[in-house]
Amino acid sequence: MSDAGKVRVLLVEDSDSQREVLRWVIRQGAGLDLVGEATNGRDAVAMVRALGPDIVLMDCHMPVMDGVAATREIMRECPVPIVIVSASAAASDVHPGLDALREGALAIVPKPTDPGMPGFDAQAEELRLSLRLMSEVKVVRRTLRRAAREPAVPAVPNRAVSLLAIGASTGGPPVVMEILRTLAGSLTVPVLIVQHMAPGFNAGFASWLARGSGVPVSIALDQETARPGHAYIAPDDAHLGIDRRAVLRLDPGPPEDGFRPSISHLFRTVAETFGGRAMAILLTGMGEDGARGLAEVARAGGVTVAQDRESSVVFGMPGAAVRLGAARHVLPPAAIAALAREQMRQRSVQA
Repeated sequence: MSDAGKVRVLLVEDSDSQREVLRWVIRQGAGLDLVGEATNGRDAVAMVRALGPDIVLMDCHMPVMDGVAATREIMRECPVPIVIVSASAAASDVHPGLDALREGALAIVPKPTDPGMPGFDAQAEELRLSLRLMSEVKVVRRTLRRAAREPAVPAVPNRAVSLLAIGASTGGPPVVMEILRTLAGSLTVPVLIVQHMAPGFNAGFASWLARGSGVPVSIALDQETARPGHAYIAPDDAHLGIDRRAVLRLDPGPPEDGFRPSISHLFRTVAETFGGRAMAILLTGMGEDGARGLAEVARAGGVTVAQDRESSVVFGMPGAAVRLGAARHVLPPAAIAALAREQMRQRSVQA
């Protein structure tokens, strides 16, 4: 941080008009200091090396080098927290942003582009808050991925698991993708997912997951019957739950653990309706949402898993679950997927 204790921000945006708006948004934010501007990804990589910012605010659609490639280079050479801005919720804008998250960016947020439009002030403040929060995340250097060995599956009692429930926040989208992609072809139960994400991006997230994993993914609808082999994403501003007949329930009630949709709400309904036939997975993220819900699944006899510290971008939510004794297994993503596959295999054996 700067001598004044401000978060030092590097802005990367090729559009003159949008860069002007983002410059104003950053400069109006308490505790933020704009230390540089780049108009393409190649210059962004060089400026990260030269300036050592606390955080980078990055567009994806740029000449010379786009934001996805720039994120990849920065995380390999000189890792720093990166927040991606998206001009719209269209798939053409959201998908590259989510691809950047796979390369190590931390979050994707809406781009405030027109000060005269309703909602601009709220979007501007959300962006500032994201910059402040994400600047505190300790990122690490990313190396070229190597083929991993098949992970060992923990010994667990034989159970007929009939439902997977997944909760995630900061750093979650790539992990959810990895788990679904690993399970594609062997997924025999419904999957319910709550991913904390900026409003408007869930539809793009669902299509990104479907495209990359090979698993059918859609936004959950109220009163829809959850189908085996299909994944359902909680919509904006409604809790996701399920009843004993595998019918999805959307609840517009108050936030839980500070969120709507809440992971704890999902896990609690899963514990109440599926009990020992459920597997609940709590992934990387800030805060404690999901920890209490995971404890309820554990008390109901279900299989409970938290992502381990080493693979988590932020160990907040899984760490809270571990402290509560709610997670019977603490595993990296590949082992989580292997455990889920084994639990579904036990279901087919017992069928």
